[in-house]
Amino acid sequence: MYTTAVIVFGIGITYAAVPLYRMFCAATGFAGTPKVGMGKFEADRLVPVEDAKRIKVHFNADTSDALPWTFTPQQKVVSVLPGETSLAFYKAKNNSDKDIIGIATYNVTPDRIAPYFAKVECFCFEEQKLLAGEEVDMPLLFFIDKDVLDDPSCRNLDDIVLSYTFFRARRNAQGHLEPDASDEVVQASQGFAGIEMAPRAEDRKKSESSSS
Repeated sequence: MYTTAVIVFGIGITYAAVPLYRMFCAATGFAGTPKVGMGKFEADRLVPVEDAKRIKVHFNADTSDALPWTFTPQQKVVSVLPGETSLAFYKAKNNSDKDIIGIATYNVTPDRIAPYFAKVECFCFEEQKLLAGEEVDMPLLFFIDKDVLDDPSCRNLDDIVLSYTFFRARRNAQGHLEPDASDEVVQASQGFAGIEMAPRAEDRKKSESSSS
C-alpha cells in the first residue's frame, strides 16, 4: 500500500510538469510506457540475438475527435529479434484549412514488455505542426532490449502492440505543450485508465483559492 501511495503521489507531481512526467514514464516503464535512455543505446546492446524467437510488433493509431487529422501506421506489423533495431513509419495529414499543432501520447501492451521496449527516435510528446492540407511521414526507430530474454514473464510473449494517439495541442499554466483533452482521456491513451492520479498543481491552487 505504501509503495502504491508513493507511485500515485509521484505521478501526481510529475503530471503537472510535462518534462518530468515524460522522464518518470520513460525511466520506469510504468503502465505500458516504453523506456528510453537508461544506457540501453550502447553499441554492444544493439546487436540482434540471432538464436532468439522473433517478436511481432503490431502498430495502432488513433486521433482525438477534436483533431481533424488522418493518422495511420504505414505497416501493420514487423517481426524483430531482441537487440535488433527496426524502423517504422506513421503518416499524418491535416485535413483542415488551418495550421494545427498536434501532440501524441503512446503506450505498449502487454505492460510487462514496456521496460524492454526502447525508442531511439520518436515523434511522441513533441510539437508536430502541420500546415493546412499538409501530409508528412513520421519515423519511429525502436528495439526490444535483449534483457527481455532473462525475464520469465516475457518468455512466451509472441506479440506486442504499440499504440499512438494524436491530440490537438495546448499550453498549460507552466507553458508546456500538452494534449487538449480531459485528464481521463489522456491517461487512458497512455495505459493509466483506472489508476487514481493526484490533482494537477493548477487545480490544487484553484481549490485552495476557492476555499479560502
